[in-house]
Amino acid sequence: MRVILLGAPGSGKGTQAAGLAQQLKVARISTGDIFRDEITKKTELGTRADEYVKSGRLVPDQLVLNMVFKRLDQSDCSGGFLLDGFPRTVDQAEGLNSYLAKKSLKIDYVFYLDVSEDVLIQRLSQRRHCPGCQMVYNLLTNPPQADSVCDRCGGKLISRGDDEPNTLKKRLMVYQELTSPLVAYYKASGHFAAIDGAKVAADVAQEIAGHLGGAKI
Repeated sequence: MRVILLGAPGSGKGTQAAGLAQQLKVARISTGDIFRDEITKKTELGTRADEYVKSGRLVPDQLVLNMVFKRLDQSDCSGGFLLDGFPRTVDQAEGLNSYLAKKSLKIDYVFYLDVSEDVLIQRLSQRRHCPGCQMVYNLLTNPPQADSVCDRCGGKLISRGDDEPNTLKKRLMVYQELTSPLVAYYKASGHFAAIDGAKVAADVAQEIAGHLGGAKI
């Protein structure tokens, strides 16, 4: 099965993707995780991506597409995958469709997590990141057991540069301008559902599971 989760930064895609990928027994593909790994390693790709991330801009489509296609070609994606944070533009979506069509494949379900800007800003401003193991916490909805300490590896939690107040509104503006048209694009695909992402994570997961009721999960 091949599933896409759409939603603005802070909509809860990561939380839902982790649980859903495990439930469906498919690979979870997060461009955010890939970018952060490349940035931490200071690769050429990471350096280029870092400039866009820190300024609140989207990474260019072709840069993203090449990275994602390489990941999807790996063996753990042969039985399906869940895309978290990709595609972000209609051009990326069309590129993905072309890639899948060459393999006689298609996207089975698309879920859009709908959350207001006020809630998104509140969530993002409370997000904390572990640079050691890449775990992400939220001080309001998913806090660490010990203040500023990662539950998994004991590393010190920090605020990500792209979660700073001066970039939050710009990130959301960029999202609305470039990514929102994906909602209209995927509505025509058939297996599309808008989910109220402002609800607690368990309720969001239950609603998604309801739409997948006929699927083998």
